[in-house]
Amino acid sequence: MTSVPEAVTAGSTDPAGPGEQEARQAPGGPPSWSGLTSLQVLRHLDSGPRGLVEAEAGERLARFGENTVPPWRTVSWPRRLGGSLRDPFTAVLLCLGLVSAAVSAWGTAGVILSLVVVSCVLRAGGERRADRSVAELRKLVATTATVLRRTAEDGAPRSRELPVTELVPGDVIRLAPGDLVPADVRLLRASGLTVHQAPLTGESAPVAKHPVDVPEPEGGPFDQPQLCFQGSSVASGSGTAVVVRTGAHTRFAATRTGPGRRAASAFDQSVHGISWVLIRFMLLTPPLVLMANAALRGRGFETLPFAVAVAVGLTPEMLPVIVTTTLARGASLLARDHRVIVKRLPALHDLGAVDVLCLDKTGTLTQDRPVLHRALDAWGRPDTEVLRWAGANAWWTLQLADLPAPDALDEAILDAVGEDAPSAYEGVAALPFDPVRRLSTAVVRRPGRLGLHTMVVKGAVEAVIERCALAEDERARLLALAAREAHGGLRLLAVATAERPARSRAFTTADERGLTLLGFVALRDALAPTAADALEVFADRGVAVKILTGDHPGTAARACRDLGLDPGAVLCADTIEGVTDDELADLARRTTVFARCAPEHKARIISALRAGGHTTGFLGDGVNDLPALRAADVGICPRDAVDVARESADVVLAEKDLTAIAHAITSGRHSSVNIATYLRITLSSNLGNVIAMLATGLMLPFLPMLPSQILVQNLCFDAAQLAFAFDRLHPSALRRPTVLQPRRILRFITGFGLLGAAADLATFGVLAFALHDAGGPVGAGEAAFHAGWFTENLLTQALVMLLLRTGRRPAPGAPVSPVRRAAAGLAVIGILLPLSPLGPLLGMTALPPLYYPLLGAVLALYTVALTINRSRYEKAGTGR
Repeated sequence: MTSVPEAVTAGSTDPAGPGEQEARQAPGGPPSWSGLTSLQVLRHLDSGPRGLVEAEAGERLARFGENTVPPWRTVSWPRRLGGSLRDPFTAVLLCLGLVSAAVSAWGTAGVILSLVVVSCVLRAGGERRADRSVAELRKLVATTATVLRRTAEDGAPRSRELPVTELVPGDVIRLAPGDLVPADVRLLRASGLTVHQAPLTGESAPVAKHPVDVPEPEGGPFDQPQLCFQGSSVASGSGTAVVVRTGAHTRFAATRTGPGRRAASAFDQSVHGISWVLIRFMLLTPPLVLMANAALRGRGFETLPFAVAVAVGLTPEMLPVIVTTTLARGASLLARDHRVIVKRLPALHDLGAVDVLCLDKTGTLTQDRPVLHRALDAWGRPDTEVLRWAGANAWWTLQLADLPAPDALDEAILDAVGEDAPSAYEGVAALPFDPVRRLSTAVVRRPGRLGLHTMVVKGAVEAVIERCALAEDERARLLALAAREAHGGLRLLAVATAERPARSRAFTTADERGLTLLGFVALRDALAPTAADALEVFADRGVAVKILTGDHPGTAARACRDLGLDPGAVLCADTIEGVTDDELADLARRTTVFARCAPEHKARIISALRAGGHTTGFLGDGVNDLPALRAADVGICPRDAVDVARESADVVLAEKDLTAIAHAITSGRHSSVNIATYLRITLSSNLGNVIAMLATGLMLPFLPMLPSQILVQNLCFDAAQLAFAFDRLHPSALRRPTVLQPRRILRFITGFGLLGAAADLATFGVLAFALHDAGGPVGAGEAAFHAGWFTENLLTQALVMLLLRTGRRPAPGAPVSPVRRAAAGLAVIGILLPLSPLGPLLGMTALPPLYYPLLGAVLALYTVALTINRSRYEKAGTGR
């Protein structure tokens, strides 16, 4: 058995077909596989035009396996749970829980470890549900194929419908309109065959395919007219082809291997940055507490539980739970209300942070079909007569050539002209479109023109003008006119006629000469009905839209202009090949439309935008979009995308509709704002408490708060802050991308943390005065001091929740915010718990009445200080 020629593999270095292993060892093959004819390809595949014998096909199926794409591995439950533990905060909580257990602080250890388990289960469960939803959306590349097989060597070939899994290299298959190409094939015969290669190349228009005697080695594999690839579909025409690659050796399957390591997303980078800042604080706090108490108070390791409790107090214990709950709730609402599936929960936060959305033109800004723009005469003036003749050509070609359906261009013409106008003529003959001559011809009989037939020719401008009787200067003028229209983003077809004497013999392509040019039909891409509204929403949300398309620059620019998006200076992808990454980052920032983009261009542009500090989303649906899907912070694809794109994407849309992305971005911002609000409030409050406890711990002869009191306080505060996962925001809070920036959050928590510490220390003075006025020395009022500070801490935390919350104005008609209810409950607990029977059990007692009005004065001043500082912070533009 001989190996498969290079012409079959189209430039691939991996041999394919039945002789794959032998090809690497066979010494007797030709010195060069390029330039082989179809007959030579069949010979090297050990096949023929009549197809394989059943026995040989069965042997090849056993040897090379089924024609299936390698399955995508799903992640097991243990691996999902282990992945959740890699989150920095979750890992730190786990360590603190173990340390608490080591120092016999069993209550603290139990609470912390419970939070770790809840967080991991919530995250793993949400991602598993998303995977199940995506699995339900999967579609097979193809189900059956029409194959020619023989029962014996001398038997006649029979056409059979076989599952595509049974195809083997060397099989001869037939392709018809609507068929999905089931494997990589080499055409043997074709009639008007055009193929959609958009899932592989991103090209919006069908590509003409036809067999060639001697292939041209130049160009990429998708430029070879004799090759069709798995993942593409037949738009029109028919053909017979031989299978050259199946299963894991197809180009479609090759995209599933070696996906590469994805760069850290915006969520990962921001959370990790904040995490490590806090981890440093938490690692330093216990040693500082121990050393300070040993040096100033002579206390030893008996203060270790207090030191651990202080470190726990600084930790936002509920962060993993609140983040997971918030994101899972947002993902659930998106799936229920807008049919958007978020596969990776952190991707919802990244959607909220997106400030640049990159997408293709076809299927997003435009529909995958053309519509008539206008009809022009030979001088560029509007002329409905040209459209009437173009409609006659489209109608009678469809009727007389026995085509199953009009192609997209003819359908657009027929929609514009209506069915009555073409039927005014009587059809005589038709020569259907041929990708080689690039035109179609209809011969009609006009009323009152006895003895004459009118030949109506429609097709590519150059092909039609070449067949017209024109002087060279006139030919140049017409081509220049057509070029100007095409540069404006229109697709032009030329229309010409010729009178021929009536005859009985058939018309042939030799009659397509001496034509008279009537004019041109200009078509444009139909706009997506919701695209304009979605672009307005993106602009309102501060999201810049970048178009990365393989189409003509003029076509992409026109679609943008028609939708109200200024395309600016369109940049062709070949321009960026010679620029550095820094230069490309600047170009990407200033450019809206990139045309003629190959897959590697899209990925590089997105990487440059990310390097420039932008959070990017990319919408793609084809194999050619995989590099860009992996390069973006958020990869988005529609449900009907190719299987490998759905597996690589973070977000799957039920429909390729930009409004769904707008809803997803809004939901992501809602979740991100609530997470950022929780972080700022809990960290600033915790930092203030820790600073105050460390300071008063050095001034008092006893611990300012017992470890059990710190734990109860943290539990109450954390339980109240679960309300942030369900908070409703005013629309104005969602108009900007939300990014967790470590420096800004650190500046926020430092400023407001010091303000909280000042309020705590002021309360220390109030307690000293109130307890002294009550007749007892401060040293004897341990329980009262603990109660007073416990109450003040919960009240100040309730104030912080209300005053530092983002989107404090309720949405119109919205009910009372859950955060307000939680803050009110927290304040009630702070006042009543020390007075309840639980107070003595926690080491607290009732406070003298004088304490409460003095505390009210401190809280009033604290409220004024919070309001002033919050206004300054927001004016400085560092709120998020």
